[in-house]
Amino acid sequence: MHKLRAVGAFIGLAIGDALGAPLEGLPPRPIAVTEMEGGGIHNTLPGQYTDDTLQASALAQTLIRCRGFDPDDFARRLIPVYRAHPEFFGPTSRAVFDLIEGGTEPGVAARMVHETRGGSRSNGSVMRGVPIGIFYPPGEVREASLAASRVTHFDPAAGEASALVNRMVSGICRGEEVDAAFGQALAACRDPELRGLLGDYRAYPLEPSLDAVIATHCAVSIFLDAPSFREAVITAVNLGGDADTVGAIVGGLAGARFSCEAIPGSWLSALDGREELLDLARRLLAVSRP
Repeated sequence: MHKLRAVGAFIGLAIGDALGAPLEGLPPRPIAVTEMEGGGIHNTLPGQYTDDTLQASALAQTLIRCRGFDPDDFARRLIPVYRAHPEFFGPTSRAVFDLIEGGTEPGVAARMVHETRGGSRSNGSVMRGVPIGIFYPPGEVREASLAASRVTHFDPAAGEASALVNRMVSGICRGEEVDAAFGQALAACRDPELRGLLGDYRAYPLEPSLDAVIATHCAVSIFLDAPSFREAVITAVNLGGDADTVGAIVGGLAGARFSCEAIPGSWLSALDGREELLDLARRLLAVSRP
């Protein structure tokens, strides 16, 4: 395990989330954002992150406490986060958490919301999954990723998108070259649409979408062609749309590839709660499997 890559993956997620937060839900700006800013639809402060990082932190805490993924523990940790910041959460997750608080089992709640809403292919389970890639070796990532996705997103495509990103993170943190990690993750992907989009990823437009498959294509495409952590995240967030989530996915991947040392100092110093996040990343690393 490359320690700086693992810490970089977790902190990179938070950095991408925070840099993209004021751009969420908006069209691209005429001048690119290159430093932490505040504002946007949630009126965030500079360096403040959203539920992408809050949910990833809850997932990391579950993995640390349980020494592996536990859906009930994870769901219990997500509820207070949701109650503290409901404005950050998408409609799928909100509906699931409301049911869980009412006594419905997490897996049952996700299925009910999926059926009621006519789908659950949004990107909420993709954006938070990086801790699974840090904790699990490549051969164990897929099963845990699908289980973690199903806590809120019953649609199998959301799970496949999360598993692909997490498999890349796992491999890169453990020394695989980027092309090899991407190839292995793509080979294991069982969603034909995502496989088709990423199999010739430059042939399709970058869309910072709420859809799990389209957002994952967007983020992975940006990551694969980026020359640096900084360029990857700047490209991602300045597309607008679901900027914080695409930023978080790209930041997690780029942090694994370029390590935490590549994160610009001005971004890290502005990140809200950075010492707590760094401590959480190190504790996750300490219990991660080789």
